[in-house]
Amino acid sequence: MPSKRERPVPPSEDRLLSRMRDWRAAHERELTPEGLDEDEDVDLPDARAIDLVLRAGELMLASGEGTEAVSEAMLSLSIAFDLPRSEVSVTFTTITLSIHPGGDHHPITGERVVRRRALDYFRVNELHALVQESALGLLELEDAAARLKQIRRARMPYPNWFIAIGFGLIASSAGLMMGGGFIVATVAFMATVLGDRTAVFLAKRGVAEFYQMTAAAIVAATIGVALLWVSSTLDLGLQAGAIITGNIMALLPGRPLVASLQDGISGTYVSAAARLLETFFILGAIVSGVGAVAYTAARLGVSIDLDSLPSAGTSLEPPVLIGAAGIAMAFAVSLAVPPRMLPTIGVLGVMIWTIYAGLRSLLDVPPVVGTVVGAVAVGVVGHWLARRTRRPVLPYLVPSIAPLLPGSILYRGLIQITQGTGTVETNAVVGLLSLAEAVMVGLALGAGVNLGGELVRAFQRGGLAGAGMRSRPAARRTRGGY
Repeated sequence: MPSKRERPVPPSEDRLLSRMRDWRAAHERELTPEGLDEDEDVDLPDARAIDLVLRAGELMLASGEGTEAVSEAMLSLSIAFDLPRSEVSVTFTTITLSIHPGGDHHPITGERVVRRRALDYFRVNELHALVQESALGLLELEDAAARLKQIRRARMPYPNWFIAIGFGLIASSAGLMMGGGFIVATVAFMATVLGDRTAVFLAKRGVAEFYQMTAAAIVAATIGVALLWVSSTLDLGLQAGAIITGNIMALLPGRPLVASLQDGISGTYVSAAARLLETFFILGAIVSGVGAVAYTAARLGVSIDLDSLPSAGTSLEPPVLIGAAGIAMAFAVSLAVPPRMLPTIGVLGVMIWTIYAGLRSLLDVPPVVGTVVGAVAVGVVGHWLARRTRRPVLPYLVPSIAPLLPGSILYRGLIQITQGTGTVETNAVVGLLSLAEAVMVGLALGAGVNLGGELVRAFQRGGLAGAGMRSRPAARRTRGGY
């Protein structure tokens, strides 16, 4: 193998990613299968480098990063540590790295399987920094391996009890946002935390995640219906339905939804299908739990007025904006986003709600249109911030869309199915239309933030691994060359 190339260290922090892109473009051909030279006398690659690339990709995928970013990171590490002619394959649960040394040597293939996922954007952020510094030649192999061990063993920025509180704060912020007041927000917090602890209890006993989510929804919805009954009996006038809506928003799968559409747009359809299926299974668990409680409440005579269901509408009052910021930041805490990013995420949460509510009130656009425009704006700002701060983009995007997650629409659909005023067939049709609207809003959120990223990519150079615009697989035509 040729001697290790000298890679220039950029003199300015602002040009780190641009230099990384230029260096990779200059050496990509000789380190990919297209540059294979059978007569070249080469040495076998370093097994430590292969192990580093596989373990870094595994930890990044298990911590919640998207498939395209994981592939790009692994390729960058392969080039940084002189693994010749590397091919990377990343699916929903499997990572494969194949090396072609050339000459008379056989190809070398390694594989890692992700068996346990734990959303941890703190580790994703640290792994991105490791990849960038390694690709720029700022870390040697031994230093990179030691850094990876530190990242794997590092504690999250929040203790477990605070992450559990984060789930409760999502629901309480949603209750405040929908006009529930202090009592409803407090009960929503307690109900969601209790539901989360129920899911943790079942998880420790090996119960499948689908039933964990169903149980969490049942517990919180039962508490919400109980408060609704007390409020109607004593004529307290509480918006108790906001408890159920807040719990739905805490459970809704914002992260796999964004990641699934991100994978589909980038061309990794197997992972996209798997993540989208995961999204619909989680959604099915929530619908099952809340629907069972709503049906039981209807049979017991607990009436829920469809005309007074909790909703923030298009309000821009201070409590609503505070609730939007609180939902976004609490969602970020539940995903272990580094604390220094929380204020920015709160601002993005207010921004997406302001755009959505402003468009709906001023131009009377449908909810899906307002959602798309708000999501695109947040996608552009989030991707720009990620590139400027050299951090991963998902910690910015996933919490920021939380204020627009269709919790109230989903709740309305379930109530329409179980307690509508028309015939059974009419109730089912109206309720299913509301559920379909909730799915459309969710897909609009995911597609919008990813469209924002595509706009940034089209007009700004650089990226995680400096792959540039033309070398991205998703940008290449699949119907022939033109």
